[in-house]
Amino acid sequence: MKQLLKDELQGIEQDLWGICKQMYDHPELGDQEYESMKLLTSLLEKHSFSIETGIVGRPTAFKAEYTSGKPGPKIAYLAEYDALPGIGHGCGHNLIGTMSVGAGITLSKVIEEIGGSVVVLGTPAEETNGAKVPMNEQGVFDDMDVAMILHPSDQSYVSGESLAMDAIQFAYSGKASHAAASPEKGINALDSVIQLFNGINALREHLPTDVRIHGVITEGGKAANVVPDYAVTQFYIRAKARSYLNEVVEKVKNIATGAALMAGTTLEISNYELSYDDMITNQSLSDAFTKNLAQTSDLPILAAKQSYGSIDMGNVSQVVPAIHPYIGLNKPGLVAHTKQFAEQTITEDGYKTLKSGALALAGTGFDIITNKDLLESIKSEFETR
Repeated sequence: MKQLLKDELQGIEQDLWGICKQMYDHPELGDQEYESMKLLTSLLEKHSFSIETGIVGRPTAFKAEYTSGKPGPKIAYLAEYDALPGIGHGCGHNLIGTMSVGAGITLSKVIEEIGGSVVVLGTPAEETNGAKVPMNEQGVFDDMDVAMILHPSDQSYVSGESLAMDAIQFAYSGKASHAAASPEKGINALDSVIQLFNGINALREHLPTDVRIHGVITEGGKAANVVPDYAVTQFYIRAKARSYLNEVVEKVKNIATGAALMAGTTLEISNYELSYDDMITNQSLSDAFTKNLAQTSDLPILAAKQSYGSIDMGNVSQVVPAIHPYIGLNKPGLVAHTKQFAEQTITEDGYKTLKSGALALAGTGFDIITNKDLLESIKSEFETR
């Protein structure tokens, strides 16, 4: 039966490769991926998937489903297709989207016999304001049995962890005045921002090494001879677990409040991007995928790499068994979020990555549908964790 999966993928791999290159040639930023969405959903529709676009209030999000009409697990493949400003597909989302669509179509060709259903979810704006967050909040994953996504990288790595993250803005309001003639009449909003940075730097001494806090001043005044009456800073705050991140965020907010009191400003706190939870890899699902990838790719599969980044797949992993492994582009040391990375996605190595990745995802879905013990192990682990 798995040979049939390989044969089915061969029938669509040129379509997938064409879409991958079109996305590379015409990269679109998060929540603007209209053409990319159209390319992916058109191919899915051609293969009899029912399509719903604009889900969870995101115009470029979609849900494509193919059901056998027979009982069985529901397998979800997640597609990303947003690019980076000035770089293009330097994170390889042109491959992510096509691998997931390829896996979904390939698996759909056999489920009439084995049962179950296949869902491909188009998840915009992973780089900025990930659509997986509202999908999670609005119950899109509630009836899914597993969720999988495969990310290109320099080399292949098993699915690991990511940091939970909050993106928080601190806006201080003061009072403008002539900085030389009447400074005593002003209230310096920038002073509060500076004290916030100082306070956070003092806090670092008392935080574990997995915590990351990094920020910028987006507004700090217009002229040196005017007391700034408005100043804004934005921070990413990250930690290994959501529970501890919440504690750190509370400490940072207290520092921000103190900084306002020190300068006499007023403070407004808000989230400028959606919050991401930490990624919890389902090990049983991960092992099943790794076995399939080893059969479809000649590249070594390394242990999970330590990650200090944050992904909206983390939110998905809180509600459904999930994995986020990496597949190699056969270029060790290649750095993501660069033009060199984007260029590698459309080489011969990129083509091999697309084929082996899509087939490994499809094969894993096949194993879950046909092996009740595997599905039970996946669900038991999820419930325990």
